[in-house]
Order: sequence, then C-alpha cells, then structure tokens
Amino acid sequence: MEPRQPRAASRVVTNQAPPLAGHNVVTADRALSEAVLRHGSAEVLDDLVILGADAGTAEAREHGLLANEFPPRLTPYDRYGQRVDEVRFHPSWHWLMERAVGHGLAATPWEQQADGAAHAHLRRAAGVVAWSQTEPGHGCPIAMTYAAVPALAADEAIAKEWTPLLASRRYDPGLRPLREKVGALAGMGMTEKQGGSDVRTNVTSARPTSAEGEYTLHGHKWFTSAPMNDVFLVLAQADGGLTCFVVPRVLPDGARNQLDVVRLKDKLGNRSNASGELELDGTLALRLGDEGRGVRTIIEMVAATRLDCVLGSTSLMRRAASEASWHAAHRSAFGGLLLDKPLMQNVLADLAVETEAATALAMRLAAAVDAPEDPHEAALRRIALPLAKFWICKRTPAMVAEALECLGGNGYVEESGLPLLYREAPLSSVWEGSGNVNALDVLRALGREPAALDAWITEVGRARGGDARLDRAVDDVLAMLGSLLGEPGQLEAQARRLAGRMAAVLQGSLLVRFAPAEVADVFCASRLGTSYDGTFGALAGGDLRAIVDRALPTG
Repeated sequence: MEPRQPRAASRVVTNQAPPLAGHNVVTADRALSEAVLRHGSAEVLDDLVILGADAGTAEAREHGLLANEFPPRLTPYDRYGQRVDEVRFHPSWHWLMERAVGHGLAATPWEQQADGAAHAHLRRAAGVVAWSQTEPGHGCPIAMTYAAVPALAADEAIAKEWTPLLASRRYDPGLRPLREKVGALAGMGMTEKQGGSDVRTNVTSARPTSAEGEYTLHGHKWFTSAPMNDVFLVLAQADGGLTCFVVPRVLPDGARNQLDVVRLKDKLGNRSNASGELELDGTLALRLGDEGRGVRTIIEMVAATRLDCVLGSTSLMRRAASEASWHAAHRSAFGGLLLDKPLMQNVLADLAVETEAATALAMRLAAAVDAPEDPHEAALRRIALPLAKFWICKRTPAMVAEALECLGGNGYVEESGLPLLYREAPLSSVWEGSGNVNALDVLRALGREPAALDAWITEVGRARGGDARLDRAVDDVLAMLGSLLGEPGQLEAQARRLAGRMAAVLQGSLLVRFAPAEVADVFCASRLGTSYDGTFGALAGGDLRAIVDRALPTG
C-alpha cells in the first residue's frame, strides 16, 4: 500500500475556536448564579447544577441545531382521508421538550409554591435562562404551559382537572384523552386576523350548549403556537361579551375536538416550533370565568408569558455574549488574541454589562412572583414587568447582532448558532404585546395604580447614595414624569422614552446594589449618561478586562 501523502497545508485547520460545549451553563454564568443566591439560596443553585450541565453538552447543542434544520410538518389528513390535523416534529424537538419538562420548567413551580416550597419561580426562571440557550423555539410551549395555571384558577373544577398534569415533570406527547396522559401542555389563542393585540375586536363567537358552562366556538385564530398541545385558552365573543374559554384538543370520549389547522406560519425566528392558523367551527369549549370578563381572566396568563419573554431575551443575550467572548478567547488576529485587543474588549464588556443588567432585572421579577402576598412585591411586579418586557426585549436584537459581528463571517453561518439567535431576537418584543403595547401598559399602571409608582421609587431608592449618576437619573425620571403628567397630550407620545428610562434606572439600581463595582460603574457611566447613543463598544472607561473575564463561560 502506498504511504498516505501529507495533507496540503490549506487543509490543516488552525486558529478556529472550538465549539462552546462541555461547560455548565448555570455555574459558568456568575451573574445568574449570584442572582439565585441573592434572591434564593445555595440549595436552589445546587438544584440547578444538573440542568446547567445538560444544557452545556455537545449533545444538547446538536439537538438544538437539528430541531431547526428539520422543522415540523403539518399532516391535515391521514391515509384514509380522515381529518387529523397533526403536526409531526423531529426527534430532537422531543429530546429538548422531554428535558425541559423533566427539569420542571413547565408549570411545576405553581404546585411547588402551593405546597409551601420557597423560591420555586426563581428556580424555574434561572433554569429557563440556562436551558433556553440550547434552543429557543421549544420554550414557547413550555412558557404557555407555565402561564396557563394562574388563569385556570378562575375555575376551581377546571384547575383541579388540568393543573396536576400541566405541572407534571413527565413529557407525554400525542393526542389522547386527559385520563390517559401523565403530563400535559397548554397553548393559547387570543389574536385574530383583524385585530392583533386589540383583542376586543375579536369576532370568534361562542354559543352555549345545553350543558352547564359548555359552548361551541365559531371563527378563527391567527396565531396559535404548538397546535399539538393538549389544551388551549381562547378568547371569543359570548352573549355577555369577550370571554375566556378552555379548549381541549381531545374530548373525554377520545374524539378529536373540531379544531382545524389551516397552515403553519412561515415565520422569522426559530424553525423548530409550530405556529398555526386555526379554524373553529363547532369547537367544544368550557367557559373560564364569567362572560364578558375574558381579558381579566386571561391577564394572569399574559403576565406570566411576558415574564418568559424577558427570560427568553435574557437567555438569547447570554448565549450570544458567551459565543462572542468564547470566540475572542480562542481566535488570534493582527498579532494576538482578539480577547486582548482593546477595542474588542470594549465591545465584549459592553455586551457583558447588557447581559448582566438583563439577568439582574429578570431574576428580581422572578423573586417577586415568589412573594404574591407581599404588597411591595406585587406592586413592583405590576410596573416592572411591562418595563422589563419593553426594554430588555427591545435591546436584544441589536445586542445579538453585535455579538454575531464579533465572530465575523464565522458567525454568519448557521452551524455557529448565531443566525438562529439573530432571527429569534425580535420575537419577545413582538409576542404578548409589542413595544408600544407595553409602554402604554406602563402608563396604565402609573395612572390607575399609585402603588406601582411607589414600588418603583422604593426599589430604586434602595440604591440611593451608591452612585451619583444613578441618583441624578432617578431625579430626572421623576421630573420627566411630573412634566408629562402636566401635559397629557404628550404623555402617550413619550411613553417609550419614559419606559426606557425607568427600566434602565431600575437595572442600574440593582447593579449598584449587587453587581461588582466595575460592572455597575460602566453601566451607570454609559446607560444613565446623557450622551449615550446605544452603540455597543463605545465605553469611555472602566475595568473592561475584569468585566470580560467575569462573563467568559469557563466554569
């Protein structure tokens, strides 16, 4: 046999960063770990270690890529011509879902909280931030399942029937009656073609049957994610007005409910999750709450999904910042490691500060969910949730784009995972209310619930004296608010500016209180300064290398 010839020099690969795998996504994230310890306990953090290890494996990374490379397919009819409306997923989707449910990221915290467990929602929130870095699309059915439980509480009998299965840690896909399942998933159908966020314009009608609390629905839903889920919360017009209904996918006798999946959306973002348009024609549904109080009934589900929008955006930020810093730590250019280049350090430090600020606020919100009976926590959640939803989700697309650029052309190819993050980045700013909807919700909270503003003032006031720039920013926000309240005609037009400043100040107060001095210093100098233009990598000073080293995923 002829000896094998040496490879050409061009085929010897050098100066490429290894895949970011084999690390613990929880313990390697110091900002996340410290927030869990701050608001929770060492036991909560220890309980997340296995999840973090699973999320950091090469296997998880591969399943995340495969779930998007092979998207779900709609099968309207079976081989015999019978309508089945099934969506089939790649095995990698089921692998991801099984572990997300198994790690307690669906509705498990509600039962844990009911049983007296401390920090159940904090634990889940940290787990979502870590686990969603494997792949963002499957987080949608997980989020909706989590969010359904507080809405179901409007009817004790319905809640008793569904909550134990929604809170289960066993993933049980497939269309079967509830009695045959060991775990269930929930979805929601609110928006329609003609209305979008303006759900009061919904035209889907609900007609009562002869059975108590039972109706048939007639109409459509424009966006319904995960149409293979077991139950959906749906808004429709009853005689008494807009009402919330529970729609099972399969009826108790095993027959499939009349729920036609017209098509799957060809959407921006992930390809792994199935979002469908539904036609409802005689679809059986159970009323949840009173007629005419549909928005009030489903509002707790909206609030919980908004929290998951914040968590999802934070997760995207962390994954993007980790990929960027990991690449810079292993890639040389122009005579040295990118990580050692002053300008690259500036960019990476800026990305790290943005991520830590998002993490601090997201975990603070989760801690508030763990204290529903505390008046301050409830009021803070009311104002801080739309603030965080507006600001963090709005910051994510630009932040992810900057992280992608750190990898250059390597970041522009699908195998890197960055294009998926970039496509996904706008999602949470659109889902559950666009930026305008959340900015207006901030105004609604300020106008109708005085305790909400008091909670914001109290929370940011806890950092008073810690940084003069933060103190000035708090005073400026209060002056802005006073001025706008004196000019009602300007209030709505300036709602975004007000929401952005209130959110940034809230983030700054948390960093001044809890983050390392170098992180708080850079945040206050940039985000709270009057000259900040939002450009990443334009920091004017600070211990940037220490910030970069803190964020590097090496744990």
